[in-house]
Amino acid sequence: MKHTAEHTYRVAHWLTTRLEESLKEASRQPDRGDISTTTVIIWVAAVTGAVLIAGTIAIVIAKYNGVLSGL
Repeated sequence: MKHTAEHTYRVAHWLTTRLEESLKEASRQPDRGDISTTTVIIWVAAVTGAVLIAGTIAIVIAKYNGVLSGL
């Protein structure tokens, strides 16, 4: 615990250095190939569809749980 200040300083220095390097790199290469809007829309639709399907299955299982337990 006696080296907490030194450790905190090192972490803060490392984070600051890392941020500065990232900003320099971003200024040199402004087009980094960010995700397009279409890709985001497709991913959101896929995740929404999967959640809806899983929810429907859960509702059906909950509704017919008593009937299925007799099998």
